[in-house]
Amino acid sequence: MSEPRTTPGPTLGGVTPAASEQGVESFGYEQELKRSLSFTDLLVYGLVFMVPIAPFGIFGGVFQASGGMVALAYVVGGLAMAFTAASYSQMSRAFPMAGSVYTYAGRGIARPVGFIAGWMVLLDYLLIPGLLYLISGFAMNSIVPGVPVWIWVVAFVVLNTVVNYFGIEFTARVNKVVLVAELVVLAVFLVVGVIALSSGEGRGWDLTPIYNSDTFSLELVFGAVSIAVLSFLGFDAISTLAEENRESARSLGKAMIGALVLAGTLFVVQTWVAALLVPDPDTLIAEGDAAGTAFYDAAGVAGGAWLATLTAVATAIAWGFANSLVAQAATSRLLFAMARDRQLPGFLATVHPVRRVPVNATFLVAAISLVLGIYMSTRDDGITLLSTLVNFGALSAFLLLHVSVVVHYVGRLGSRNWWLHLVVPVVGFAILAYVVYNAQVAAQELGFVWFAIGVALLVFLLATGRKPELKTEENL
Repeated sequence: MSEPRTTPGPTLGGVTPAASEQGVESFGYEQELKRSLSFTDLLVYGLVFMVPIAPFGIFGGVFQASGGMVALAYVVGGLAMAFTAASYSQMSRAFPMAGSVYTYAGRGIARPVGFIAGWMVLLDYLLIPGLLYLISGFAMNSIVPGVPVWIWVVAFVVLNTVVNYFGIEFTARVNKVVLVAELVVLAVFLVVGVIALSSGEGRGWDLTPIYNSDTFSLELVFGAVSIAVLSFLGFDAISTLAEENRESARSLGKAMIGALVLAGTLFVVQTWVAALLVPDPDTLIAEGDAAGTAFYDAAGVAGGAWLATLTAVATAIAWGFANSLVAQAATSRLLFAMARDRQLPGFLATVHPVRRVPVNATFLVAAISLVLGIYMSTRDDGITLLSTLVNFGALSAFLLLHVSVVVHYVGRLGSRNWWLHLVVPVVGFAILAYVVYNAQVAAQELGFVWFAIGVALLVFLLATGRKPELKTEENL
């Protein structure tokens, strides 16, 4: 086996891995955002974005799509995301800047590819806050039926916009408090659920949530994974805080992998217990969960109305406040990164002089979330449809992320670390491609329409002289 090069080869814009550790100034940008986040802040941010109790809100949809093998869907989804997290870790070390996969594909492959990657992940980032508000609205409506879903959506949007306006440090402090509360609720559900199953409630203990020979098929499981991966989205958003990270760029990758492992373990355990407590699994598989209450119904079997209410309230707060809070922050930073490269309107690159946050981008995300959340609250399939659309955009961008690892490290730098820079991204690409292939037709159709619009916009930018320009130190 040949030895790895000790001197890196050429990189885009003449930037070397060593330069990437020096900050955004090495890439031709000013340090505008405030560097105040520690490794713990990043880890907590990722966990809050992923939501340790994320399956509460989409449990019914995953249960139906997987034929009851909901825990298996989360195992496969976690495996797929593990390969993606490894690729994110590598690219965040090479290019520690805001922008996530937009930055990585643009600098790791080519500038136009970066635009397309950013455009595809925008489908995820722009839609996910609206989805989160929608889920929280349904959860609160199940507790207070007299208050329409759309009113809860408006309330959560306003609250989160105010918190994000006050800056990333305030957001980080709020995150820690909410994370502890989520973990307490999850612990209560698991303890009560295990006791109930051991006492003969539900179906008792069996392996059907992980494997059912009567219904198992790869197409079925991967179709369910295309919904379940929504719960895992969030570890990647840690990369959008690269310019607010006060520690080494390596801490970004460590935080992403750590958040994924911790949350993935919790997802599998809680869905296994809940699947065994579902009061009428056959009906849930046949008719679905239009009201979004399947998990709360399972909790009610275990502990009664008080536990059903507790899990519903926890879902509303976790999705509608904590998760959507960090989702809005991540989305605004992606818009900021693309706008300062002249790929989106320049007003989105405006940073508040005191708060040090991308203020216009934050308000735009709030407006989109408000309109989307209210509209989808009128549809019976609002949650499931938005879930698949969000995932399609994210997974498509992740495919380009894996390609960028191979091109940048193996092709450009001549790396001989075959495991991290070839095997991991290739396997990760293959798994995600199969998940996308088995996604719902509606998600595929809208996803390809969005892709076509992105290509048309790219052609327009190139034709009008606004080709993607990524700064380098020579531009200073």
